[in-house]
Amino acid sequence: MPDKELLTGAQAIVRSLEDLGVEVVFGIPGGGILPTYDPLYNSKLRHILMRHEQGAGHAAEGYADATGKVGVCIATSGPGATNLVTAIGDAYMDSVPLLAITGQVASTAIGTDAFQEADIRGITFPIVKHSYLVKRTEDIPWAIAAAYVIAKSGRPGPVLVDITKDAQNGTAPYVFPEKVVLPGYKPTVKPNIRQIKQAADLIAAAERPVLYVGGGVVKSRAYEELAKLVEATGAPVVTTLPARGSFPSDHPLNYGMPGMHGSVAAVGALQRSDLIVALGTRFDDRVTGKLDSFAPHAKIIHADIDPAEISKNRYADVPIVGDVKLSMEKLVEFLPGTRDLSGWVRYLDGLRSRYGNPNPEPVRDGELMPDYIIKRIGELAGPDAFFTTGVGQHQMWAAQYLPFKEAGRWATSGGAGTMGFCVPAATGAKVGRPDLQVWGIDGDGSFQMTNQELVTCALNDIPIKIAVINNQVLGMVRQWQTLFYGERYSNTHLHSTRIPDFVKLAEAMGCVGLRAEKLDQVDDVIKQAIEINDRPVVIDFVVGKDAMVWPMVEAGTSNDDIMIARNLAPEWEEMPL
Repeated sequence: MPDKELLTGAQAIVRSLEDLGVEVVFGIPGGGILPTYDPLYNSKLRHILMRHEQGAGHAAEGYADATGKVGVCIATSGPGATNLVTAIGDAYMDSVPLLAITGQVASTAIGTDAFQEADIRGITFPIVKHSYLVKRTEDIPWAIAAAYVIAKSGRPGPVLVDITKDAQNGTAPYVFPEKVVLPGYKPTVKPNIRQIKQAADLIAAAERPVLYVGGGVVKSRAYEELAKLVEATGAPVVTTLPARGSFPSDHPLNYGMPGMHGSVAAVGALQRSDLIVALGTRFDDRVTGKLDSFAPHAKIIHADIDPAEISKNRYADVPIVGDVKLSMEKLVEFLPGTRDLSGWVRYLDGLRSRYGNPNPEPVRDGELMPDYIIKRIGELAGPDAFFTTGVGQHQMWAAQYLPFKEAGRWATSGGAGTMGFCVPAATGAKVGRPDLQVWGIDGDGSFQMTNQELVTCALNDIPIKIAVINNQVLGMVRQWQTLFYGERYSNTHLHSTRIPDFVKLAEAMGCVGLRAEKLDQVDDVIKQAIEINDRPVVIDFVVGKDAMVWPMVEAGTSNDDIMIARNLAPEWEEMPL
């Protein structure tokens, strides 16, 4: 046998990523990871130099969401690694396949409080699928390959590989594993047929079933299987925040997003159902409201690849552990036929007709309305555009009003609710899908956390489009202060009408800056942004600060107490039996 090629640990890191088929990495160099940046210099890997490690992590998430591939980010030891923590936590909550590679001080210095030392494995232990601390050069290829496999298999998630500086500098024969064997790690992919049959029988007997679709359907790219299941059952569909776009929003059986700011029809579908078919979702508190009052008459079929989620929040009458894509395929095979659900559908159609989101008014009290602007962006950009958001009111309006007709066109921070997600996630999405028009819908508060990544976009020919919904306040927090804290607006006013001036800020970062303050400017600036594809574009939409997101379920209360306007709750009509 020929001798194995002798490589430094740093070269082995780069070669391992190349052998895994990785095309893009997002990162920032520093002393602890500097040896690895030397072979990156002439690697076929595309390295995107970010302006902050949190941005690198979110960009890797956006790339993963847009492509379905593993996103890769790199940071140095100490503060470089700790700056990745928010993105790692975000990826963990939303099941994003992420490989985070960090440099570490020399193995002999670990535990001595050396310069830029941080126990990043210990810090991230609760928010990763797995992590490795690599101290030997010869262990690097296997650790990188294993981390990659773990990140993308089973329930996707972030994996950390922390590599000491002496391991990077040392040399060893390069041995890339032909197959990664991980004893004890065997995700259940194929569902149990007996449970599939039980679920099929329940679906066939249900009078008020609903398909409760979560982000797992997106991770599994199971869009066709979901469409076939809907056709086979005739059951109403609700899609959670991460699952928007998994089923066309204009389909008559799609009743929208459930939960705290979901549609009345979607909330009603869950509350009044006699059977919930939960697909790749985890019964999050933002969906269930007060858990003991959630869907009180419903039996539960819960299909998820992560057995830890089954019956965690709500007992599952029929648990199905496995890939949700395969689970839906098998369900369709075993469905004996469906009941006449016309009465159930008419009831939900009635809720949608009475309480559906109206066309938002363009102007109120002389000020532009934010929900109208977001709806117009969606209409003019079209259903093929890819959208990211920050977190806040704008995120909810985006979930309510964007045209979710095409699958895989959406990335947002769901479980963690990370402000600052928008701009770097849009960056990563555009890198992964340069053929798509990529829009970020951001709030002025969220935008000011990570807008420095626009410099990254300008310098790397990444022409994203960012719409800043500038209401000069932390809008969602202000909404809560209005409703529940007696209008005591403690530290939520940003005074950001012109400080900073977002147009000038955009121009200073190499972008095109536009602004709309009047109704006749809205369509014009959106169309201008669509036509500009050689640079990033930032649009400052100056809007009123008092708009609220409706409907709303107050945290900790029952979904039956959903508010469609201040202090106004619909009276549920009991479904005739």
